[in-house]
Amino acid sequence: MTLRLIYIVIDGLGDLPIDELGGETPLGYAETPNLDLLASRGKLGLMYAVGEGIAPESDVAVISILGYDPFKYHVGRGPIEAFGADLSMEDGDLALRCNFATLGSDRRIIDRRVGRTLTTEEAAELSEAINREVHLESHPAEFEFKSTLGHRAVLVIRGKGLRLSAEITNTDPAYERFEGMGVAKPNFRMFLQRSVPLVETEEARRAAQLLNEFTQKSHEVLDGHEVNRRREAEGKLKANVILSRDAGDRVPRFFSINERYGVRFACLADMPVERG
Repeated sequence: MTLRLIYIVIDGLGDLPIDELGGETPLGYAETPNLDLLASRGKLGLMYAVGEGIAPESDVAVISILGYDPFKYHVGRGPIEAFGADLSMEDGDLALRCNFATLGSDRRIIDRRVGRTLTTEEAAELSEAINREVHLESHPAEFEFKSTLGHRAVLVIRGKGLRLSAEITNTDPAYERFEGMGVAKPNFRMFLQRSVPLVETEEARRAAQLLNEFTQKSHEVLDGHEVNRRREAEGKLKANVILSRDAGDRVPRFFSINERYGVRFACLADMPVERG
């Protein structure tokens, strides 16, 4: 008999106890009859997707639970999301995961996800404006920016005959790099960051300068865009800055799960990182 397996990944379900729910976690407080049924018919256990004390992002966690060593196969969330969003890249290009966010005065970030109210249609219109009106001049390079779902987006910067390095810091203050992987900071200040090189190479300096230029010029385009004027009139947050994180400069190269384990797998996912 052929074994059939449904592998369900509920990304981001874990949480902490909160006073408003009587000390329960949101999941513990909720009525979950279907999850309860699955649990009653199976075995329960705990695992560290990457390692103890590491809160991995979706890309690293999914890579790990699919059977890949994230320390060996992970190349940055940017390239994985780029391929999930049908953007092409080559080794030496720079790919980053991005968020539309709300920026106030003095580089203060009001909301990292525009209050989760930005529609996919609004984001697509803003993306078109960025691709049309922003031109990079600090180094010979071109870029492709693509919104995906809601506040989420992907950026690929391609140097014209120049290689770029992923060894740069994020402009998103909520995440940092740990052994090449993005991890959430337990504490951070809500200010837009300037990207700086992590190594003393021309490729890293070039990449950081191009990312900072893109961030500034795209902010200028977004801040006065018709979509944001309309949102502001409706009392909604403006999507007027792009936060970038988890750069990668190499094409992901994974072994085939089907060939390695002699199975036939298919994947149903709507998020670009899982698709990638």
